[in-house]
Amino acid sequence: MEEVTLLSRSPLTIALRKELDAANSEEFYLTVRSFYDASPSDIVFACDGLEFIDSTALGTFVKILKMVKTDGHSLTIRGLSDRIRKLFVICALDRIMEIE
Repeated sequence: MEEVTLLSRSPLTIALRKELDAANSEEFYLTVRSFYDASPSDIVFACDGLEFIDSTALGTFVKILKMVKTDGHSLTIRGLSDRIRKLFVICALDRIMEIE
C-alpha cells in the first residue's frame, strides 16, 4: 500500500501519506496489522504527508488503538496538518490517543 510505509520497528513507526478514506481503510488496517503482528510494540504514525482523511479512516485509527491497548501498548500520531488535527479534535480522538 503506497500510503503506508514502515520506518522502524521499535517503536513501530509508520509514515502515512496522501489519502486515507473508505476506499483504502481496510487495506490500511491490514497493512498496519501485519507490521504489528510481526513486531508488537507501541505505534507511532508520522502523518506529515497525510493530505486527507475521512470518518472511515478515523474509525480505523480507533480500531488500531483498541488492538494495541489490549496488548499494553500505545498509539501516537505526529505531524498532522491543522485541518486534519481539527477532525481528530472534533471527534474527541485527542482524548483517547496521543496527538503531538
